[in-house]
Amino acid sequence: MVADCLASLLEQLQKNWVVVVVDNKSEDGSVEILNKWLKQYDTNNRVRLVASETNSGFSAGNNIGIREVEADNYLLLNSDTIVRSGAIAELIKCAAEHPEAGLVSPRLEWPDGRAQKSCFRYPTPISEFINAAGIGPITKLFRNHVIALEVSDDLVRPEWTSFACVLIKAEVLEKAGLLDEGFFMYFEDIEFCHRAKLAGWQIVHVPTARIVHLRGGSSPVKSRAHENKRLPRYFYASRTRFYFLLYGRVGLTLANTLWLCGAAIRKLRDLLGKRARSLPEKKWLDIWTDWLQPGDSGDQIITRKFMATD
Repeated sequence: MVADCLASLLEQLQKNWVVVVVDNKSEDGSVEILNKWLKQYDTNNRVRLVASETNSGFSAGNNIGIREVEADNYLLLNSDTIVRSGAIAELIKCAAEHPEAGLVSPRLEWPDGRAQKSCFRYPTPISEFINAAGIGPITKLFRNHVIALEVSDDLVRPEWTSFACVLIKAEVLEKAGLLDEGFFMYFEDIEFCHRAKLAGWQIVHVPTARIVHLRGGSSPVKSRAHENKRLPRYFYASRTRFYFLLYGRVGLTLANTLWLCGAAIRKLRDLLGKRARSLPEKKWLDIWTDWLQPGDSGDQIITRKFMATD
């Protein structure tokens, strides 16, 4: 998957672009496999392969890559992506044309070209109620709290965007700091977009730049949620940290309580014979993960200079 991503990337590299691949201590032979692939295909030595000594998650892995080079723009790119022709150049062009844009994201799509939703509103306690209830009238009543925005062919300015692929200006990292390593995986992109907006930047989505996203290739969360199976603990730990950082302990508690209220409505609907799609197994319990201790330094944000070294 990483090799396929790199193959789509290498043919688009401009002269001064550098690619950094961070292996988060995969322990499956990936480093050796990728080194062989790079020797064969990266004939101009444009790719740096960095092997992390630990797997500290999505944020930490990206921060390693960011520290590796000094640039005007940083493109965070998932391993489960294929870069369509001209996509990165289009992102850089948009960033240059919109000085207020600190982050620029592309259209994410399936291999057949069908669009994926990748622009969103912030999750709120009310959105937890909407998602748990899963009932049309409730969704319509609180439509301004529905998280996912509809796909648009026009330039959009969402509250946050997917970090499966996103271009971040260096100035944003200098002012807002690196990605928050208190998140192992999930919700770190929302928190970073929120922090960037607090620092005065806008998030801009440009659908003319297109990236294939093989959703779920980087983690089992989406596939397990689709099958109504129990989600990994790190997902709920990140969820807790996010709500605590943005809304405090009262907001976190309210989000959990409203989720339980919504889940009760869904259960009542099931008992009345109007079955809805089931919720992930034991979510009623897992939403309280780390409630007493919402991650390390839960009330702090990473603000150190992004080129700093430990």
